[in-house]
Formats: sequence, structure tokens, C-alpha cells
Amino acid sequence: MARLTPDNEQRARELISLYPYARSALIPILHVLQEQDGHLSEDGMGHVAELLDLSTAEVRGTATFYDMFHFEPVGKYLVAICTNIACMLQGAYRLVEHAEGRLGVAPGGTTEDGMFTLEDAECLALCGNAPCVTVNWRFFGDVDPESFDQLIEDLRAGRLDDEIPLHGTLSRVRRVTAGAGNTAAREAQPNVELGTSRTMPAVASLNAGHLDGQQ
Repeated sequence: MARLTPDNEQRARELISLYPYARSALIPILHVLQEQDGHLSEDGMGHVAELLDLSTAEVRGTATFYDMFHFEPVGKYLVAICTNIACMLQGAYRLVEHAEGRLGVAPGGTTEDGMFTLEDAECLALCGNAPCVTVNWRFFGDVDPESFDQLIEDLRAGRLDDEIPLHGTLSRVRRVTAGAGNTAAREAQPNVELGTSRTMPAVASLNAGHLDGQQ
């Protein structure tokens, strides 16, 4: 898919209405585009540029500054292993080596079936549960090789579909601006909750809702 869908274009226009200057909505709209396609396509960035009265070069130049944006298709699940100091001391590099063997790809690679892209990440801010892993930006702490394998099996089997949204989705809670006729709208899917009964702590990514006018 290239340009924003009509629904996502409407989301983009609502985001623009939140700011005194249209270009201030650039980053939130790029997240909408990445949620739609899983990455930022050239045509998609061109559409964003049109909406914001910017050049495509300006949009791409901003987007490439941030490593959370991807410019090529990635797997259904983006698996990032933190290797910063706290996680490194708790065995993160051994976990990366294990993940490479388990998935058959090096960091930056995508499995042949398109299910997983593996990343070696800088600090993911879950130092108290090092080493930590994120899957589509949802957090898992105290991960060891055994629990990593269980995580991969659960993802393949679809057992985490209620907890892990498609790559690019920051939040499934969406606020609709007053100008659109509603004060708030919430989608039906639940967020991940702290301290689930899973074998490893699952931590909600409740901190991303400020983008896209969400909460």
C-alpha cells in the first residue's frame, strides 16, 4: 500500500488540527503511516509531505533521524534485544547469539517466512528486568534463552495476538478529536497488563499514547 488510506488520512488531518503549525504533526503522522504499512514507503512519505505542505526530502530527512522508523518491509514481529549496559551485564549478548541461532538470522535480518525481524537495540528502558526484549514495542523482561524460545513459540502459535499488535502500532487506544464529533473512542482490544501469569513479566507499553492524540 502506498498512500494513506482514507481512514488514516482522516487521522492525519485530525493530528494536524492539534498543532498550531501543521509540520509539528509530522512525527505522529509518520507513526500512522508505519502502523498502516509496517514501514515508511516513498509514496507514503510523499503523501505525508502533501498533507503538511513539505517536500518529500524534508519528510524523509526527519524520518531517517529516528531509528524507530523503518524504510523497508520488516517481519510481522520486530524482535529487539537490548544490549545496553544493564542488559549486557545480565547476558544480553549471549541472548542475541541464542536468538540468531533460534531464528536463523543476524540482527537486521528477517526470517524467510517473514515472521520475525531481529534487532540489536540500544537501551529499551527496562533496566530493572534486564535483559529485556521488545516485540513490536511491547516489553518482556528477565528474558533468558529458555523464555525467549517460549516467546517465539507463543508468537508463532498466535497465543499473544491479543497482547502484541501489528508492527508500527503504538497504541490501540485512540482518541477522536472533538471536531470529529466525538470526545473519545476506544478500540476493543485490551492492552497488556503488568504482572500477567506468563512465565516472564509482560509490561504494557502505556507510555506511547501521547502520540496520535491517544491516551
